[in-house]
Amino acid sequence: MPTTEQLIKISTQVRRDIVRMVHAHQSGHPGGSLGCADFLTALYFEIMKHNPAGFSMDGKNEDIFFLSNGHISPVWYSVLARSGYFDIKELSTFRSINSRLQGHPTTHEGLPGVRMSSGSLGQGLSVAIGAAQSKKLNNDSSVVYSLHGDGELQEGQIWEAMMYAAAKKIDNLIATVDYNGQQIDGVNDVLSLGNLKAKWEAFGWDVLQMNGNDMKQVVETLQNARQHTGKGKPVVILMTTVMGYGVDFMMGSHKWHGIAPNDEQLKQALAQLPETIGDY
Repeated sequence: MPTTEQLIKISTQVRRDIVRMVHAHQSGHPGGSLGCADFLTALYFEIMKHNPAGFSMDGKNEDIFFLSNGHISPVWYSVLARSGYFDIKELSTFRSINSRLQGHPTTHEGLPGVRMSSGSLGQGLSVAIGAAQSKKLNNDSSVVYSLHGDGELQEGQIWEAMMYAAAKKIDNLIATVDYNGQQIDGVNDVLSLGNLKAKWEAFGWDVLQMNGNDMKQVVETLQNARQHTGKGKPVVILMTTVMGYGVDFMMGSHKWHGIAPNDEQLKQALAQLPETIGDY
């Protein structure tokens, strides 16, 4: 298993991938991607029991992950490539015509690791619940993971899914909310989420919290969350992150939700993100 230091090196390289991918075609979402790099690195390189070389859509007898907030595809594509799902050189095709790495993940291109199209926010939790129920019906003890944006919680379908999961005791599911407080124009400026912990608990979920930009805490909380499965309740992690984490001029600003860095900004960003395991 990788050490915390090794995971940090991977996440740094992932952040480097993100800014390069978005810059190359002057299109994409760097802010949330940078903020979630530690989480997805820990999930794929330490926590999940999965088989990159033998990817199948049904994911039988392995842990599976659904990205609901599909606009942060750069971080997911980087982690998928670097954990062995496809060649890292393919990252250079991000958002190109006929690329498998579209701006929002899709399934018809047949990209290994992707089991649902996402981009229309609010749908991923329902899909994850369905997959978790399927595993239960097939006596598959693996765990289903999903990631959601905090602004995505303004979608009504999320709350319907939350009620359903608790009512049906979907306890092989671990959902995570990227709670960066930014959204496309700032979450509280659009619609305040209030006390999320109290709300998820009121809906019957087991709630954990963590700093999503502290690798050691991310790993420990994900391990803890796994210990909470199988006890009659679905599990959610409220993950506080900083949008744009790792690049000082992007950090904490919703302005970098969907803006690509220019040449000079890319140079500044890469200077703060040293190459650790090799560029694509």
